[in-house]
Amino acid sequence: MNSSIIGHIARFILLVLLQVLVLNHINFLGHINPYLYVLFILLYPINGNRSVFLLVSFLLGITIDMFSDSGGVHAAACITAAILRPVALKSSFGTSYDYQTVKFKSIDFGSMLIYMSLVVFLHHFILFFLEVFNISSIILILKKAFFSSIFTIILCVGFNIIFRKRN
Repeated sequence: MNSSIIGHIARFILLVLLQVLVLNHINFLGHINPYLYVLFILLYPINGNRSVFLLVSFLLGITIDMFSDSGGVHAAACITAAILRPVALKSSFGTSYDYQTVKFKSIDFGSMLIYMSLVVFLHHFILFFLEVFNISSIILILKKAFFSSIFTIILCVGFNIIFRKRN
């Protein structure tokens, strides 16, 4: 196994443990929950094997579901985010993504923030929509998705800055 695979496995385990042991117990104002584990999906290599990425995204979501007793909503949200990630990458990075020249270590903050915002909000919207599962509660779903997304994006940016490898 090369160091890259070991790094991804370590990130997977660290994010799952942090989510289930710490972050699942945070609940601000009744509807603001951070879901930092989505950072794994955000930072997965762009040129990695797509089938492996989808499988690992599903495993990430189902692992969180098992610890949270949430019936598959995290798995569905992770799979949706993983499937639609190329659209977010294309929207955020344009031709750099088309030519596979995007490197998360060297992109500008604005593009990274747009990319994170798109994927995180999509993930959270699917998560809360499936959790509530009532279209008449769309305002509640949007409110929960919006505020939880803001909190999650702040944490993702913070962790990205803290743990970014220095060149």
